[in-house]
Amino acid sequence: QVQLVESGGGLVQAGGSLRLSCAASGRTFRRYSMGWFRQAPGKEREFVAAISWSGGSSYYADSVKGRFTISRENAKNTVYVQMNSLKPEDTAVYYCAAAIAITGSYNQEDEYDYWGQGTQVTVSS
Repeated sequence: QVQLVESGGGLVQAGGSLRLSCAASGRTFRRYSMGWFRQAPGKEREFVAAISWSGGSSYYADSVKGRFTISRENAKNTVYVQMNSLKPEDTAVYYCAAAIAITGSYNQEDEYDYWGQGTQVTVSS
């Protein structure tokens, strides 16, 4: 069992930056692929970014490519997403997720086994 706790959300002006963190419990964090998803009001949850268990591969939604960077520190059981050049359309609840094994695509929700409670990011124009 893995518990995930996100932090770092808040209110920021357009063009600003935030770094979200996701702290995981358990000794097997390094075995999990990790992802970030987000859900805006009235919309379905969507993929943002993912990183392989080793950190050697990362994946991004087209909408955030070049602005967001995902990283992980296995020694700290933590995954991050650095979000730069934020836009009002980035406003959403951001969720961290852990996958025991990705058998399909990193951007598919059903690949992930554990989810955090989410952290709100609001970008004002």
